[in-house]
Amino acid sequence: MATRLLELDGLQAGYGRRPVLFDVGLTVAKGEIVALFGHNGAGKTTMLNSIFGRVKPTSGTITFDGQAITGTKGIVNVKRGMTLIPAEHFTFQDLTVLDNLRLGAYNESSRQVIDQRIQQSYELFPILEERSKQLAGTMSGGQQRMLSIAIALMTGPKLLLLDEPSLGLSPALVQQMMDAIGRLAKEQGLSVLMVEQNVVQTLGVVDRAYFMRGGRIILEERAEELRGRDSYWDLF
Repeated sequence: MATRLLELDGLQAGYGRRPVLFDVGLTVAKGEIVALFGHNGAGKTTMLNSIFGRVKPTSGTITFDGQAITGTKGIVNVKRGMTLIPAEHFTFQDLTVLDNLRLGAYNESSRQVIDQRIQQSYELFPILEERSKQLAGTMSGGQQRMLSIAIALMTGPKLLLLDEPSLGLSPALVQQMMDAIGRLAKEQGLSVLMVEQNVVQTLGVVDRAYFMRGGRIILEERAEELRGRDSYWDLF
């Protein structure tokens, strides 16, 4: 069995007196891409926010890279090797592409490492090099989504948490995005947990998937098994 990088056990969380997650268990191995599917309101984003430290769980445990991190704040988790890309407001609109990337490396002191990461981002998304001096806010939604992933990579993460990366993108851009995510996992050993509703295109790149309904995990299955299904509607 591959080494587990992230593990949730009996996780429960919510907002005030409103519970959202109920006894959630989930794992992500090193170098593995895992998808989390479910309808709006199923608790997917709350799970990501609980993992990253935006929402404090009411019970259960979160273990990352062998350390208990339940309730740990996001800024600490970034230093440990975790980063989150939200579904909205994921770039610094009034800064250039290059300045966005440099800001993503705020925890890195080595100029050589920063330059290497910028070059890696350009190789992954060539459009960013072409638009390096352009303000992020003037770019298309797809280009900004690519930039958001590049910003996250500038932190040198072990685990990338993605909240609906395909949101608002054309099928062609979604495919480009998924291909890039797959390449990151294969070439850099990056682990990815992504929340999505685009089942068909997402299953082309992930190793495993979980389905959520009403704040609970209702199914865990390998991608090749899920690809053999005729329909996914019964899981939503």
